Amino acid sequence: MTDLSRSALDLERIRKFVVVAEELNFSRAAARLRIAGPSLSQQIKALERDLGVQLFERDRHSVSLTTPGVALLPQARDLLQQADEVRRRAVDLASRPPVRLGYVNWRPPDLLARVAGTAELHVDTWVMPSHTQAARVADHSIDLAICWVTTTDLDQYGMSARLLGADRLYTVVVGDDTSDVRAEDTTVLVDADVAGWASWNVWAEQFARATGATALRIDAGGVTGPAFVDHVRRLRRPVVNSPKGQTSPLPPGLSRRPVVDPSPYWTWSLVWRRDESRAEVLAVVDALTRDVDVPGLADRSAWLPDDDPHRPTGTARGRSGAGSTG
Repeated sequence: MTDLSRSALDLERIRKFVVVAEELNFSRAAARLRIAGPSLSQQIKALERDLGVQLFERDRHSVSLTTPGVALLPQARDLLQQADEVRRRAVDLASRPPVRLGYVNWRPPDLLARVAGTAELHVDTWVMPSHTQAARVADHSIDLAICWVTTTDLDQYGMSARLLGADRLYTVVVGDDTSDVRAEDTTVLVDADVAGWASWNVWAEQFARATGATALRIDAGGVTGPAFVDHVRRLRRPVVNSPKGQTSPLPPGLSRRPVVDPSPYWTWSLVWRRDESRAEVLAVVDALTRDVDVPGLADRSAWLPDDDPHRPTGTARGRSGAGSTG
């Protein structure tokens, strides 16, 4: 038996087949479809050729379904119902604004694949610092943001957060030494440009207070890029690399050294407004944060600021168990 779902068919011809089957009269069916009778007859014959079966028995006085026609009619109706549902779904999606997402410099490589079929996601290309992206969510400029936030930020802006990812930060040093370095023996840069580095400065100052690392205040925008490399070469000691520099290749003569006792992490939150009511926004949140797991983040040797919303109980708090006050 011919299977309609496996045939390359014109849905309009199938619709005409269903109408004729319901009317069992070509003239009434043509009037209902608002087309000429001869045209309807030709299209039914074309459908029969496509299917390789005869759908109707017709003579000068009557029209009736053949056995194949009776068998295929329910499937034809199902196909039309599915096609109508697709159209209704498309109209519904077209009438809704897309879910707008901003980010800093990191986002999951499979971001769009994770939300496929959930909602239309528009990724904002305006890359800005974490605190700016969080503020944009709060003022409704965007719906979601991937950024670093504290529990204080979430309460201040009336937002919720779920963990989306994290970077274990390392240091950069002159030479080829790649051995572990204790946190207290590192330097972390604090930049005078608070417009660009406010979130990093908060993290860096808490890290220094909690671990005994040296906080070096700079005013040359040297937290990343060539100026950061200059600081490393001038200081001749391990300097903690920021999240923006995590994937950048190092120039010749520099090496990465892992930080231990404790190991610092920078978390990436997906944030949204607590009063968010759009189902598609909440569906994107669920799709993006489902089954997220960051190896090492829950270890006792991992360090996150005390007010990081993803700080597991029992992770490192710094020297002598003293956490930051942030």
